[in-house]
Formats: sequence, C-alpha cells, structure tokens
Amino acid sequence: MDIAINWKGRMTFEGAGDSGFVQRLDSDESVGGDNSGARPMEFIGIGLAGCTAMDVISILSKKKQVVTDFQVNFRGERAAEHPKVFTRGVIEYLFYGSNIDEAAVLRAIGLSAEKYCPAQAMLGKVFPIRLVYKIFDGDTKALVKEGEYEQPAAGS
Repeated sequence: MDIAINWKGRMTFEGAGDSGFVQRLDSDESVGGDNSGARPMEFIGIGLAGCTAMDVISILSKKKQVVTDFQVNFRGERAAEHPKVFTRGVIEYLFYGSNIDEAAVLRAIGLSAEKYCPAQAMLGKVFPIRLVYKIFDGDTKALVKEGEYEQPAAGS
C-alpha cells in the first residue's frame, strides 16, 4: 500500500492511497489548524470500525441474515500524555433487522476479529479491544439481544 500526504498550508493536509480517494486532515484552531478535516487518530478509529463493519455485513449477508440497518461505533481511550496513544477500545455493533440470529452475529464478529480484519489484528496487539453487540427489531427498534464477543486467549 502506498499513501501520499500533501501539505495544504497551516496544519491542513490531504492524503490519498492506492484507491485514489482524497481525505482531508487538519487540527483544531488551538494548535494552528483550521478545523477543516478529521484528525489522524480519528482515521485510525474509522479504519478499524470500517474494516470490521465490511467483514461482518458481508458474512451476515452470506448467512442470509435480514439486516435492514447496521452501525459500528468505536470508542477509544487515549493516554493523557504524549504521544496520547489508544490504551483501550470498544467496538460496538448495532444490528437492526428481522429475526437476526445471535449465533450468526457472534460468528461474523469472531471471523472478523480473528481472521479477516487486518486493522483489528494489528491494533489488537497494541491495546485491548472489547467487542459488544446489540440486536434490534428492524420494525419496532426494540432491543432483542445484547452481549459481548469473548475473544480466545492468546495462544489458544
């Protein structure tokens, strides 16, 4: 993978990778930016959530699950001092649909976490990531099930 970052002035940059899509990065005004783009650490969270979201929805589609809406949230705690790395995180999967099978959800989350998502494989070596899910009825929006995917212990 090749990434190019181009300075646009002050603290604003534009970056693109092999896909060619341009993303704007910036900082807030308190540190010399214009607040005109996402922060670099936000892109790490977006990449992680997007990677696992693509895996999970693809797997559930193959399992013929009727998912009408789907959202993945990432909450990351960061160190108080520089370099302010992520120290822990939670990925929350929100599923809406008709008769979504909890076992299929757990299988999809597990396959993403343990086999398919390179962002999660890499970042999970750096900080602990909890994986929680909620399944809602697509019509009533009522919570049907919720739980946590328990990742196997390292080396098992």
